[in-house]
Amino acid sequence: MTNRTVLVTGASKGIGQAIARRLARDGYRIVVHFRTDQAGAMATLQAVRDAGSDGRPLSFDIAHRTECRDALEADMAAHGPYWGVVLNAGITRDNAFPAMEDADWDAVVNTNLGGFYNVLRPVVMPMVAARAGGRIVTLSSVSGIIGNRGQVNYSASKAGIIGATKALAVELAKRRITVNCVAPGIIETRMTEHLPVETVRNMIPMQRLGRADEVAGAVAFLMSEEAGYITRQVISVNGGLA
Repeated sequence: MTNRTVLVTGASKGIGQAIARRLARDGYRIVVHFRTDQAGAMATLQAVRDAGSDGRPLSFDIAHRTECRDALEADMAAHGPYWGVVLNAGITRDNAFPAMEDADWDAVVNTNLGGFYNVLRPVVMPMVAARAGGRIVTLSSVSGIIGNRGQVNYSASKAGIIGATKALAVELAKRRITVNCVAPGIIETRMTEHLPVETVRNMIPMQRLGRADEVAGAVAFLMSEEAGYITRQVISVNGGLA
C-alpha cells in the first residue's frame, strides 16, 4: 500500500464503487465519499480493505458549496491533503427540453458541474502546497461529447466538465498534477436499468453495454505512474458509440 490517498466522490455504488475497489487494488488509500447511502459506502470501504488497502468514509452533498468545503477542509486538517481526486458523483433528471422543469435543470447543472468547483476548489491548493504532484480525474459522459435526446441538462453539465477539466489541466501542469477526463458510454449500472437494452445494444458498435470495471480501468491508468505525461485529455469508454 502506498501513502497516497485518493478521494472518490459518489463511491457508494456503481461506477464510483468500482473505481474505489480498483484503486484500492493498486494500493491507494481511498476516501469513500457518499451523500446519503451510508450502507453502500461502508460496503465499498469493506471492499477496499478486502483488497488490502484502507480508507475512510466521508459524507457531504457536492451540490452544496459550504457543506462540501467544510467537510473537505475538516478531513484534510485531520489527515492531510489528497494526492488524487476522482470526481464521479453526479445525477440525471431526464426530460424533453420543452417539458423540462427549472428545478431539473438547476439540480443537474448545480450537482454535476457545480460539484466540479465545490469539490476541487478546497482541495487543489493543499495538493499544490504538498509539492508531491498528483492526479485529478473527472467523469464526463458520451452525452457531454455528442449530446443525447432528453438530456439537454445532463449533456450541458457533462460538456462543461470537459471544458473545465482542460482549463484546470493547463493551470496545474507545471505542478506535476495531471487533470484528465473519462467519458463513459452506456454502462450497466442502476442508472441504466430503465433503458431498452436491445435498442441500446443496436446503437453501440460493440453491441453490448459497458461494465463499471472497464471505466475503473481507464481511471486507474490515468492515476498510474505510466500516465505521468498525460494531461488535458478525454478518454472515452463507450464501445465505439462516439
